[in-house]
Amino acid sequence: MKDVLSYLRGLNERYSMFRCVADDTETSGTEFLFSAEDGLTSKDMEARCGSRILEGYRPVFDAASIEKMRFAGGKLAGKTNMDEFRFGSFCTNSPYGVPKNPFDPERSCGGSAGGSACAAAVIDDHISLGVSCGGSICCPASFCGVYGFVPTYGRVSRHGVIDSAGSVDRVGLISRNPERLSEFFPIISGEDLRDPTSCAQPDNLPQGVRIKSVAVPEEAYAGLSGDVLSAFDSSLEALRGMGIEVDAVKMPSLRYSMPALYMLTAAEASTFLASFVGMRYGQQDGDLTLKFDDYFTSFRTEYFGDEAKRRILLGTYARMAVQRDRYYLRALRARDIVISSYKKVFAEHDAVLTPTMPFAPPRFDEISRMTPAESYDAGRFIVPPDLAGMPCLSVPCGYNDKGMPIGMNMVTDHWAEDPLLTFAKEWDSAFGVRRPEVSL
Repeated sequence: MKDVLSYLRGLNERYSMFRCVADDTETSGTEFLFSAEDGLTSKDMEARCGSRILEGYRPVFDAASIEKMRFAGGKLAGKTNMDEFRFGSFCTNSPYGVPKNPFDPERSCGGSAGGSACAAAVIDDHISLGVSCGGSICCPASFCGVYGFVPTYGRVSRHGVIDSAGSVDRVGLISRNPERLSEFFPIISGEDLRDPTSCAQPDNLPQGVRIKSVAVPEEAYAGLSGDVLSAFDSSLEALRGMGIEVDAVKMPSLRYSMPALYMLTAAEASTFLASFVGMRYGQQDGDLTLKFDDYFTSFRTEYFGDEAKRRILLGTYARMAVQRDRYYLRALRARDIVISSYKKVFAEHDAVLTPTMPFAPPRFDEISRMTPAESYDAGRFIVPPDLAGMPCLSVPCGYNDKGMPIGMNMVTDHWAEDPLLTFAKEWDSAFGVRRPEVSL
C-alpha cells in the first residue's frame, strides 16, 4: 500500500488530479482504493470544496458515500481537485491546482469533478466519487475518455456533501471500467435518515435490463464541432448494429434547461454559502475589530473566487422579493416542463441520447479566451438530466484526429439506473475504448 500511495503522489505531480493524497499506510482490511471529490467530507482529510475559504476545515464525520465505501473494505486514497464549489465547466476555478487531461496535459479534464475523472483515467481499475451539479460528472468523464454515472436524485445520500445547490447535487461514480460502476453503485445507494431526500425510493434490484430504443433530440445537433458530429453519427450506427432502435424526436423545451439550472443553482448557492463567513468553518483569520457586516464582507471578498462571487451575486439578486417571481419561480416552472418533456419521450423510448459535450477537450489557452456565457453554454446537453434529477451515463464514443476522447450521454427515467449500467458493459465490449499513455 505504501508503494501504491507513493506512486499516486508521483502521478499527481504529473497530472494534479489530487488536492491531497492519504498519508497513512495502514493496510488492514483494505480491499480496494478509491478517491473522492474534495466536496465530500471525510474524517481523516480536510474538505475544502475547491475554495480557499474552507482551508483548515477538518470534518468530524465521513460523507455517507465515503462511509459506505470504507465499510465495504475501501481505503480513501485522496481527495480530488475540483472547481470551487462546483462552479465551472473546465476545472480551472480552483486555487489548488488544475488537473491535466491524461491524453494531452495542455488540455482540460472538464469540470467540476475533473480531478476524479483524471484519477479514474490514469489509475488502473480505479473508482472515484464525484458530485454532479449541472453535468459535473459527465463532462469530465467525456473529456477524460472514461465512464461517468449519475444516479437518480435521492438514490444516494447527500449526507456529507458540501452543497452548492441542494436540489441538484448528486453523488455519482467515475471509472474507466464499467464493471466497477455496477459493483459500487449498490454499495453507495440506499436510504439514509440523515438525508430526507434519500428516504423515499423504489428498490434497487439489478436485473440486466437492456436498452432497446433511444430517442435522439434534433436539438442535440445544434452547434456541434465537426469531430463530435462525426463520432456521434458513427455511434448511432454502432447502436443500430447492436439491435438498438434509434429515432429522432423533438424536445424544444430542453432549451429552457440551461437558464433554469443556472438560476436555481445560483439562488441556492447564495443561501448555502452564506454560512462561510470566517466564523465557524475553515479560514478564521479576519480582522475581529471590524463590525459584523464589514468583517463578513472583507473575509468573503478575499477568500471566495471570482466565479463563486458571480454566482452568489446572481443568486442573491434572483431571490430578492421583487425579483423572485420573475426569476426563481419561473425557473422552477421550467424544471417541471423539462421533466414532462422527458416523461413524454420515455413513454415510447427507453432512453434519450445526445453528445456529452459539443466539442472535444479544449486547450487551456482556448478556455482563457472564453466568456462566462460561452463556458456555461458548453454544458447544454448535460444540464437537462441534472435539472430533472434523472439518471444519466456518459460513455466514450470516439476520438478526434488529435486522439482526444469524445463522449455521448444517455438519460433514462427516474429510478431506471439498471438499463444504463447494463448498456455501459455492452458498449464497452463493442466499442474500442482507448487508454491514455500514462507516464511519471
